[in-house]
Amino acid sequence: MNKLMVLSTAACLAFGLWTSANAAGDMQTNKGTNTEGNRNSTKSVAPADIALADGVVRKVDRQAGMVTIQHGELKIVGMPPMTMAYKAKDAAMANRAKEGEKIRFRLENVNGTYIITKLEKQ
Repeated sequence: MNKLMVLSTAACLAFGLWTSANAAGDMQTNKGTNTEGNRNSTKSVAPADIALADGVVRKVDRQAGMVTIQHGELKIVGMPPMTMAYKAKDAAMANRAKEGEKIRFRLENVNGTYIITKLEKQ
């Protein structure tokens, strides 16, 4: 009877360790992906890994540091096509933007706020 209990306990421990190791491996494999399209995701993706999106500058509010961009779907942040104002990373970036200009840009969710982290003319 004692042997059976020892073997059952060992099997349960081994299964628990195996399950934990697999879960940790899955977490490592999916690191930096967003399969749910969650806008408020706290995932970490290196800026160099994020592709630039195409858009058109519709309005620039230099005083507020905001740039209104018309763009297609932004899969990286789970956003459908729209026209929306976004905060520029810095004043220099907002000052470079010109209304009507075709651009390529990178948008990132930083603590719940969408920030333009890169903006270049097309």
